[in-house]
This record gives sequence, structure tokens and C-alpha cells, in this order.
Amino acid sequence: MNGAFYVGAVGLESQQQALDTIANNIANLNTSTFKRSDVRFTEIMASRLEDAIAPDLQQRTVPAGVMADSEFMLLEQGDLRRTGRALDIAVNGPGFIELMGPSGQTFLWRGGTLKVTEEGLLAASNNMPLRAMINIPDNVTDLEIDNTGLVRATTADDLEVIELGQINLVGLKDSQGVQRLDGGLYMVSPDVRISEAFPGEDGMGLIEQGAIEGSNVKLTEEMVQLTLVQRSFAANAQVVQAADQLMGIANGLRR
Repeated sequence: MNGAFYVGAVGLESQQQALDTIANNIANLNTSTFKRSDVRFTEIMASRLEDAIAPDLQQRTVPAGVMADSEFMLLEQGDLRRTGRALDIAVNGPGFIELMGPSGQTFLWRGGTLKVTEEGLLAASNNMPLRAMINIPDNVTDLEIDNTGLVRATTADDLEVIELGQINLVGLKDSQGVQRLDGGLYMVSPDVRISEAFPGEDGMGLIEQGAIEGSNVKLTEEMVQLTLVQRSFAANAQVVQAADQLMGIANGLRR
């Protein structure tokens, strides 16, 4: 009987985690570059004796509930929203832009609104400069970032277009070993291998100027999953309730 309580409790805990994950996805429906999380369920297997009186005490595994594990869908593309602003960029593809942190560490970024720091470096809105270390002159009147990541500018002193630098992209095979941080940033563990390439090469995707990537959350899919998880939660609650009723009957028996 205790096994029924355990299976029901594990199921309730797993479905609660799934509910929390879906709620977080829906809450970030309009968050730029947000990547939704998906919940995967795995069956928990427990060992028990096949026959306690058997001389060899053979064992076998039996189902003992489920366990939930959430994984954010890092490589799913979100819709691109056109803004027309020169300092808005997005990655149309699976690649990432590298940013340099305060201590020299590398962060991955899916794009957003750029700015020019006091030192004249092209940086994200959080003041982290691009790893490419592109310096923007003070007298720039027009800034162009093409699909291949080449940064050009026109200055007030010279009407000719000058090249300022190159933005490359890096790629990941999956989200394992990647930690999601606030502000659309990602940190990669040292054992994860990343590859660098020019935009448009090796399947990295292209850089889109004047656009921002939206969330890859689809409300209809999340609502369907929410309904399924709620019903699964109710089913596990009924398992616990039935086990409690049977336990009450057993306790009420008299010799």
C-alpha cells in the first residue's frame, strides 16, 4: 500500500514541475529571444524480489512512477520582428553572438539592441562588448551590419563607407552543458565544444539588422500541454486518494 502512496506522490511532484515549466513559458510569451522549456518524462524503475523463498533470490525491476526533467529548447528559432532600427540585430538561424563579460568570460547572445559604450565599443544593452571588439568612431552618421556580419559605417568627415569589423557566430549541437541566465544570455560549461564560423557558413544562420527575435513559445501548444498535465495531475491525486481509502479500510478491519 505504501508503494501506491509513493507512486502517486512522485507523479504529483513530476506534474507540478511540468505545470511550473508551462507557466514560465506562457509568462515569457512576449520576451525577446526567450527559449521555451520542454518537459520530458522518464519512468522510474524499482527492484524487488521475484520470489522471496527462491534460493537464488532473483530480482526484477517494476515501474515505480515517473520523473520529470525540463530542457529548454535552445535551438528552436523564434519569429523575427522588424523594428527598422539600425542598432537592433537578430540571428536568423541556430548561431549565437559572443559577448565578453567583465572578467573576460564568454557569454552567448541571440541578439537584441546594441549600444556604443563610453570606450567606443559596440556592445549589447547590458554594456557587455561584442567579442569581436568593434570600435565605433564618434562621428559615425550611419551604421550598417550586413547578413554576413560585416560592420560598415559612414562618418561625417568622410562620405565613403568604411569597414569597422566582422561579427562571427558560434554554434552548439544541443543545450547540454548550457546555463540560461537573465537578459537573454547563456553560459557554456568548459567541457562543451563550440564551433565558430562566418554567418551563412556551416549552417550558423545569418545576422538580420533592424530586427529582434521573439520568443519561440507558441500559446496554443502550451495550452494543450497545460490541459494534459492538469488531467495527469488529477489522475495522480486520485491514486493517492484511492490508496488512502484502502488504507482506511485495512485499518478498520477487526479480527
